Parts: sequence; C-alpha cells; structure tokens
Amino acid sequence: MAEVRRVREDDWRVMRDIRLDALREAPSAFGSTYAGEMLFTESDWRRRASGHGFFAYLPDLGPRPMGLAGGFGEGEGTAEMVSMWVRPEARGRGVGMAMVEAVVSWARARGMTRLGLWVTESNKPARRLYERCGFTLTGERQPLPSDPARAEIGMTLRL
Repeated sequence: MAEVRRVREDDWRVMRDIRLDALREAPSAFGSTYAGEMLFTESDWRRRASGHGFFAYLPDLGPRPMGLAGGFGEGEGTAEMVSMWVRPEARGRGVGMAMVEAVVSWARARGMTRLGLWVTESNKPARRLYERCGFTLTGERQPLPSDPARAEIGMTLRL
C-alpha cells in the first residue's frame, strides 16, 4: 500500500530529482520540459516544494518517492491537480490512486467544490485512472504547451 506525505520546502532536492525523472521518462505527459526545468535554481525548487505537493512511497521499493502530484487553487471553489507521475516500477500498485486521493482531500479541506486536470490525449492509462477516480471529460482541448503538436484534454471531478 502506498504511503503519501506532503512535500516540504526542505524536500526541494527530492522534489527536483523526481520531477526531472518524470520529465525524462514521460516528456509528452507534461506541459514543461526537462531542458527548461534543469535551469531552475535552488530558490525555484524551494518555492515549488513549499506549495501543495505530495510524494507517494512504497516501502518495499526503498526510500525514494514512487509518485509525485500537486494541487493549486485556480479560483473560487476550483482547484487543479498538476504534475502527476508514477515511476514505471510502481505502476499498477495503487500509487496513482493514492496521489489522486491526496490531492482530492487537500482540495476538499480548502473548501473547493471542483478539481480539474489536464491529461495528454494520448495518455490512455492516466485517463483511465482519472475516470476510475470519478473524473469526467469537460470537452475542453488545448495544445500541450511543451509540444503543441500534441493535445491535452480537460477533466473534472465534483467534490
């Protein structure tokens, strides 16, 4: 079973490492790029780590986080889930579900009534996970910022 905990500012190195791993392993899944985020300074990473992020761990796979996800308030009553990624060796073991549940709990605790996300249209496993978690398509579609030749689609969950 996955163990989830909040990312703290002091975790900036760990967050940097897993985020860069995510961008290397799944470049088409994110709106930013490995090359761009490699340029971030310690202060950039500290700022990101002091936000609303979560790590997921599988104790039998060691001490490094197996998953990363974050949330931020987008507007009155609305939050967005961002930066969701699970290491390949941890996929299919409940890490993704645990990360979604952590962000949903965070959003509910902040009084949000809706949680949105964007997923690359071609990322069928992620889309299926979000659908299992209750997210539905919004009908929104936009170019992926890191690769405008690809599209991402909007999904939402009423909280």
